Amino acid sequence: MSKTILVTGPDLDPSAAQLVADHGYETVHTPAYADSAVISEFLQKTRAEGIVSRMGRLDAGVMDTAPQLRVISKHGVGVDNIDIQAAADRGIPVLVATGANAISVAEHAIALLLATAKRILPLDAGLRAGRWEKPGFSGHEIAGSTLGLIGMGAIAQATGRMAKGLGLRLVGYDPYAPDSVFDELGVTRCSTVEEMLPQSNFVSLHCPLTDQTRGLLNAASIAQMPEGAYVINTARGGLIDEPALVAAIRSGHLAGAGLDTFASEPPAADHPFFDVPEIVLTPHIGGVTRQAGARVGVDAVRGIFQILDGQPVAPERIINRKLLAAAQAEPATMEK
Repeated sequence: MSKTILVTGPDLDPSAAQLVADHGYETVHTPAYADSAVISEFLQKTRAEGIVSRMGRLDAGVMDTAPQLRVISKHGVGVDNIDIQAAADRGIPVLVATGANAISVAEHAIALLLATAKRILPLDAGLRAGRWEKPGFSGHEIAGSTLGLIGMGAIAQATGRMAKGLGLRLVGYDPYAPDSVFDELGVTRCSTVEEMLPQSNFVSLHCPLTDQTRGLLNAASIAQMPEGAYVINTARGGLIDEPALVAAIRSGHLAGAGLDTFASEPPAADHPFFDVPEIVLTPHIGGVTRQAGARVGVDAVRGIFQILDGQPVAPERIINRKLLAAAQAEPATMEK
């Protein structure tokens, strides 16, 4: 068996790469956003036993080219680029680095909130173009406003703590989080998204992208938000119906949005967001800091070697744990 760990992307923090080397393994990288054929080629060539998943999709076809593959470890927490059912069917655990990048992503969510509400980018552009736009300007004070958190995981909790320091009131929705998470942070729990949206001057998305959450913010749900509200998304672009968001901002119903992620990444050159100055955009880099990169990379690699060495892994880190158990309980119905 080849002692190789494949990273689907060009970067891995040196501390994580050193951990790979300390275990006697070699790190091999695919190009950024490699397609399935390229990833499959790398898996066949390297015979990698573990994958650190960053960019590119890992689907059933990719896994079928790598019968030696024993574990997939996400460099972060968003697993919409991994077919977790296919992995479970093949006995491959999928791990996540829970909470490792929470502070960096939360800081970015707050930065987008402030940049959007305070109109930092258009004011900067106007000044550089020779305009002094102070006469007639009326800004927006965010203290006393309400921030709605959709999802109450580690990133949402970190965002909430920072938002409270800015004087924002917090409401939240997460059907899976215990009451203690809401109580400890002072977040008013809402039983439905529909209950939360009309209260929220800002809505910040912190939930995974699933069949149930895809298009969660659409024309109907956006219409429930107060006039002049803002949307912040550091989670996954597919949570938002992008044309509906553009329409709501152009109509004046929403005042703007701060987005770190797109439904398709990277976005096309003619993406409609680029023509809406009320939208502040960044290229999915909320968690890309030196500090978070080190924590996430080390957590991802450590999880791989826990699996390879037969060591216990915290159950909450195995995202397809229940699917693995179900697959192991059923007779094999597919060829490996």
